[in-house]
Amino acid sequence: MHISDSVQIQRIDQTKINYYRLKRWFDLVCAIILLFIFFPVFLLIAVFIILDSDGPVLFRQERVGVSWKYQDGHINWCRTLFTCYKFRTMGVNAGSALHQEYMKAFINDDKSEMTNIQGEGTDVNKLIRDPRITRIGRILRKCSADELPQLINVINGEMSLVGPRPAIPYEVQEYQTWHHDRLNALPGMTGLWQVTARSSADFDQMVRLDIKYIKEQSFWLDLKILLKTPLVVIKCNGAL
Repeated sequence: MHISDSVQIQRIDQTKINYYRLKRWFDLVCAIILLFIFFPVFLLIAVFIILDSDGPVLFRQERVGVSWKYQDGHINWCRTLFTCYKFRTMGVNAGSALHQEYMKAFINDDKSEMTNIQGEGTDVNKLIRDPRITRIGRILRKCSADELPQLINVINGEMSLVGPRPAIPYEVQEYQTWHHDRLNALPGMTGLWQVTARSSADFDQMVRLDIKYIKEQSFWLDLKILLKTPLVVIKCNGAL
């Protein structure tokens, strides 16, 4: 992937610009408030991670993001790389080869290879029984608590509360041309795909939901997704 790639959206109206600016301020204020609210939870999770396995509390991974610039009636979306923060749910020095192999099969809808990698057939489009995951890691992933440190990314302006799932560079290398349209927005902690289908959707369905969100995004749609997210988390829909 060429990080210098950019997508130009022409004849953008002022309403959309106002939305992007409002979204940024809303993200910033909410993320700061949530960070203070969840700070005791952060400390408790950190203790459990330290007691469960050796290694750092936070996991850092390079993800694909965007930055935007408004000029002369259009917006330039410029692809960037940023460091995404999560609570560590895997053992130290756990390689990415297994996940990379699975994501290649998932993106290319190679169900036979996905089953071969899993060791069994499953309706959940997600790597299950991953030997890299720790005991506390499975619990954190089950309730999506491992993603709470991404509030730091939201404060930094690298992510939004709502948007497409942040892609890993090796995933983007497998994209078809039309898949790249899902990258034309700030990645989010939650999104239309997560509250609609999550791990039950195949990759093309996930991308279509992300693109639908990007085309229809508004402050009210963001609020609707945010209000649905806690219920999805409580039900552990699509989580492992």
